[in-house]
Amino acid sequence: MKYFKKIVLLFVLFFIYTYIVSIDNIPQNIAIFQGEEINIPTLWGINIKKEDESIQTTSNLNSSTFENVGEEKLEVSLFEKIKLKTINVQVLEDVEVIPSGDIVGIKLYTSGVLVVGTSSIEGIDGNIYKPFENTGIQEGDSIIEINGKSVNTADELISEVNESGGNEIEIKFIHKNNQKIAKIKPVKNMENLYKLGLWVRDSAAGVGTLTFYNEDTKCFAALGHAITDIDTGEIISTSSGEIDGVQILSIIKGETNEPGRIEGSINNNLVIGNIYNNTKFGVFGIIKDLNNLNLDYSKKMKVASRGEIELGPATCLSAIDGEVKEYNLEIDKIYLNNNYDNKSMVIKITDKDLISKTGGIVQGMSGSPIIQNGKFIGAITHVLVNNPQVGYAVFADLMLKY
Repeated sequence: MKYFKKIVLLFVLFFIYTYIVSIDNIPQNIAIFQGEEINIPTLWGINIKKEDESIQTTSNLNSSTFENVGEEKLEVSLFEKIKLKTINVQVLEDVEVIPSGDIVGIKLYTSGVLVVGTSSIEGIDGNIYKPFENTGIQEGDSIIEINGKSVNTADELISEVNESGGNEIEIKFIHKNNQKIAKIKPVKNMENLYKLGLWVRDSAAGVGTLTFYNEDTKCFAALGHAITDIDTGEIISTSSGEIDGVQILSIIKGETNEPGRIEGSINNNLVIGNIYNNTKFGVFGIIKDLNNLNLDYSKKMKVASRGEIELGPATCLSAIDGEVKEYNLEIDKIYLNNNYDNKSMVIKITDKDLISKTGGIVQGMSGSPIIQNGKFIGAITHVLVNNPQVGYAVFADLMLKY
């Protein structure tokens, strides 16, 4: 009898465990395209429903399609009595894009000036001061106003501080997306200049890859990751920016524990487009001059949903040789439920020609579009330091949201 009870208990525990795993495996966020079927496998008794507020009815959506672009919320319940979780569905417009692979120069200008460090000041009296202390201003904050006057460059900030004559000034700054105000008294240093003890920066520049161009909206996407400040690691809040032509000077091959890089010279006179957004899934903007961009319109293609992506062979586009070529890689892992960062897939470069030139993935290849089964599926974003042939890629649908 005791043996039978143990068997029953084990069966019940296994039954409960199976349901817990099934519920946990139902994603909280889903991105699909217009008309694409959503099919979420569930166990008996688990229901997924959407409430139409206009008619106050519900319909089971374990398998269904969505036609309207926007956001939907689905309710997961047990026997339609116990609410278990909510699924956020992002319905994206079914579009076609032109994958690029062009290597470009990327310049970004901050909103205000970015604080990248602090330092002590030796005053004209020989004493050491830290005027920034107790103001709440920290690395990663952006200074946007001094005494009610906007500052957009480091030169403007320096000018305003020196014009203060050492009198207390009011600084408006942004700290973790919140505006704050601080009072600070500049200190005159040994060179007769007034200082705050803050190191600031107003721009960032580098080399990256243009991912795709949307012919209908005239918009582009690049990088697949954010431009962050080299000192603070914070995503730079942009006021403006641009992508320009670039001349590739050299390629430093990647090796174990030594990431490689593409070294290039940005051509400031060859403006391709203007940047309007810098996000964790890439930089986005409007193409200004198509003549300065090498696009193959014959490669216009559909965007794959993450459910269509398969483990196995794929290709990426890159212009490391000065012209866009297609290189082989493998999709090793797919993280279907990942909506919070740009490490959606693990990829491995398998193309012998590309490996011989770069060692694998190098800095500057971020944004290289990935194609599988004739569809754009994502973009290269990172390289693993211990193996330059392996890295991460972001899903295409995450880049399309911007």
